[in-house]
Amino acid sequence: MQPKVLIIVGDASETLDTMYPYYRLIEAGFQPIVAAPEKRRYQMVLHEVKPGWTITKEWEGYTIQADIAFADIDPAEYLGIFYSGGRAPEYIRDDPHLIRITRYFFAKNAPIASVCHGVEIPARADCVRGRRMATVAKCRFDLEVCGGTFVDEPCVIDGNLISGRTFHDNGHFVGAWIKLLDEARKKSE
Repeated sequence: MQPKVLIIVGDASETLDTMYPYYRLIEAGFQPIVAAPEKRRYQMVLHEVKPGWTITKEWEGYTIQADIAFADIDPAEYLGIFYSGGRAPEYIRDDPHLIRITRYFFAKNAPIASVCHGVEIPARADCVRGRRMATVAKCRFDLEVCGGTFVDEPCVIDGNLISGRTFHDNGHFVGAWIKLLDEARKKSE
């Protein structure tokens, strides 16, 4: 049986932030489980700083079906967790079930990955204190005000926590997270 790994999404999760790790998990022999506030279809978006713009432009992206609602998750059934970016983290970070799940994975020292705005979830759950993370520059404040250290690099490894700034870093940090998941899988066999 393939080990299950959570991918955290909501409406306006960034498409590339979400889909690249989703398919990499399948490729590496894991079962990605998309988790969200409710079990339903979610609209993802595409984010990019358009040439000549100083802010992020947003376009509609693909949709994704959530396999499970946060309230129904027993985190002990999962090997690791991924926090996708986009605008969703800002809106879902206060969900008490998501906070419970997040604290579980950090306490267990399980393989965790975060990209872009995904940092807002572990920051809200008070799990970034003393941790080094990459995130999109505009979320630096969220990380630092919650006690974390911002690192402007495409892959930041802080023990069990792997992070990248944006989807442009997918090729740098997702592989490091998959490696941690592989190590955790071997230990659990």
